[in-house]
Amino acid sequence: MLAELPEPGPGMRAGATNSLVDVAGLRVGHAQRVGGGFRTGTTVVLAPPDGVVAGVDVRGAAPGTRETELLDPRNLVERVHAVVLSGGSAYGLSAACGVMERLADAGIGFPVAGGVVPIVPAAVIYDLGRGGDFRATPDATLGAAAYDAASPFLVTASGSVGAGAGAMAGGLAGGVGTASAVLPGGVTVAALAVVNAAGSVLDPTGATLAGVRYGLPGEFGHLSPPDPVEAGAWRPDKVTSFNTTIGVVATDLTLTKAQCGKLAGVAHDGLARAIRPAHTMVDGDTVFGLATCARPAPGPDGLQDVLAAAADVFSRAVAHAMLAATGREGAPAYLDVFPSVLGGDR
Repeated sequence: MLAELPEPGPGMRAGATNSLVDVAGLRVGHAQRVGGGFRTGTTVVLAPPDGVVAGVDVRGAAPGTRETELLDPRNLVERVHAVVLSGGSAYGLSAACGVMERLADAGIGFPVAGGVVPIVPAAVIYDLGRGGDFRATPDATLGAAAYDAASPFLVTASGSVGAGAGAMAGGLAGGVGTASAVLPGGVTVAALAVVNAAGSVLDPTGATLAGVRYGLPGEFGHLSPPDPVEAGAWRPDKVTSFNTTIGVVATDLTLTKAQCGKLAGVAHDGLARAIRPAHTMVDGDTVFGLATCARPAPGPDGLQDVLAAAADVFSRAVAHAMLAATGREGAPAYLDVFPSVLGGDR
């Protein structure tokens, strides 16, 4: 079996679903279109009605984003009401309009004279043409469908769903992955990643997924190192030139906008541990940091523990995305290429 790093902290464990919805109050919905020229989709992370405090960290050199400037601590709005992650490159930013309309219809948003303005930051991956039609991209209708699919009672789906429907990573099928951690004092930290990387998700010394090294005890214990023959035979036919890994990291603590930005920044450390190289000129790597504020503000030591957990949960989320992805022509799944990882028992 794979060797795992020492337990990150005494008593740390995964949440009940090992997903983003372990941060109480958050909901996740996916919608995708596959076929008829399409292979793309949208994922929405919905906040409680009062919103969540949010920050962002953009490190890729080719980002596609919306409302990220509003998350600067110097700017007005403190809370956001949803975060949209979408395929479709810059075209896919229109999916956020569908989420915004749904929120407005529900009376959720920043109050202004005459109504509310929902605050919906967004980021996109490049998956243009992966279903055959370059302009077959997410729109407001697909964003609304992702909103409608969100439920607090469903475990967050992973793999080739939502924004990850057309994702690729180093020649393999990418997708959506998620993970959570409950710290000894009960604080929850969780992440959701849409993995569509120019870089490799494999350990540089073999074909083990780099992110599994940061798993909690037993989380990836069912995996074995890939057979050296399989590892030696892997030669991706085509690695796309435009990519991007995007995601969300969240906690139930009370944080400021600046601290949420730091949370997002540290999650990028987890991204870079699981994907090599990261933050390239053809990636638009973007992570949002969210705080539901259900628990009191932490002291310096408590914040440090949360930041450390944020990096690890993002690495784990990347690994889960790759393990759950569904292969297709031109983009085989990790488990299709390396079946020995599961001991041949698939």
